Amino acid sequence: MKNLTFYLDFISPYAWLAFEKLPETLKGISYSVTYKPLLFAGLLKHHGQLGPAEIAGKREWTYRQVLWLAHEQGVELQLPAKHPFNPLPLLRLAVACDANGTPNRYVCETLLRHVWCGGADAADESRLAQVTALLTPQRAPDSPEVKADLKAHTDEAIRHGVFGVPTIAVDDKLFWGLDALPMLRAYLLGHAWFDGPDWDAARQLESGATRPK
Repeated sequence: MKNLTFYLDFISPYAWLAFEKLPETLKGISYSVTYKPLLFAGLLKHHGQLGPAEIAGKREWTYRQVLWLAHEQGVELQLPAKHPFNPLPLLRLAVACDANGTPNRYVCETLLRHVWCGGADAADESRLAQVTALLTPQRAPDSPEVKADLKAHTDEAIRHGVFGVPTIAVDDKLFWGLDALPMLRAYLLGHAWFDGPDWDAARQLESGATRPK
C-alpha cells in the first residue's frame, strides 16, 4: 500500500478539481491518503511569489481555465462571489475536525464544495457558521492548538519542497497540480521512467551539475 499526503488550500480551484479526480486516478491501486490543509499564502511568502489571483491577466486566465477544465471533466464548479478571500477560517475548521489535524475526505469535500459549488461568498460569516455546525469539529477552530497544527502542516510542506497546491507527496516525490495526476498514477503503477535519469535531471541542473549524456 502506498501512503499519499495531499497538501491543499481550499482557496485553490485546482485543489478542488484534483480532489475530485483523485479516486479515478488511483483506481485499482492500494493506497491511503492523508489530507493536510496548509496556508497557500505561507508557501508564496516563503518562495517570494504572488498567487495567480494577484497577477492581472493571470487571474482572468486562471478563472477561465478552471471553468473549462471543470466542464471538460464533468466536475461541478462555480466561481465564488469573491476571490481571492481569506481561507484561514476554513483551514482552521478543517484542522479542528480531527484530533491530529488531518481531516478526512468528507470534511475536505464539504469545505471544497462550500467554496467552489454554488457561487456564494466563501467567507460569509453565516455560511461559515452553517458549515461549522454541519461538521461539528472536535476542537475549537480558533484554539492555539489548531492554529499550531495548521502552521505545522505549512512548515512541513515547505521543508519537503512544496511550492504550490495541490501537491501530492508519495515516497520522496512530489506531484504538483491537477495535470500531474497521470504522472502520479504512472509512478504508483511502477512505470520504468521513474528509474531512469530524467527524474533527477532538473535537480542536477539546479545544483549546477552537468547532466550525464
